[in-house]
Amino acid sequence: MQLLNNWRIIILLCLTLGLAPFLPEPHIWGKLKWIAGGAQGMQAADWFDVLFHGLPFVLLIRLLILKLVPTKKA
Repeated sequence: MQLLNNWRIIILLCLTLGLAPFLPEPHIWGKLKWIAGGAQGMQAADWFDVLFHGLPFVLLIRLLILKLVPTKKA
């Protein structure tokens, strides 16, 4: 669980796995544009790619929410 709460690891995952391959554009960006355009012709492997490259960003959003939203202490 400590691994999922480590800022350095999450940011490193976002910059490497999340954005790879970098040229001509980040892979996740191309997939998101494809989905925004109606996802015509997307197959199971394309959806897996979205999940695989998007997971670091989901973890980053989760970590931001955990740090920014105050919690009640019993």
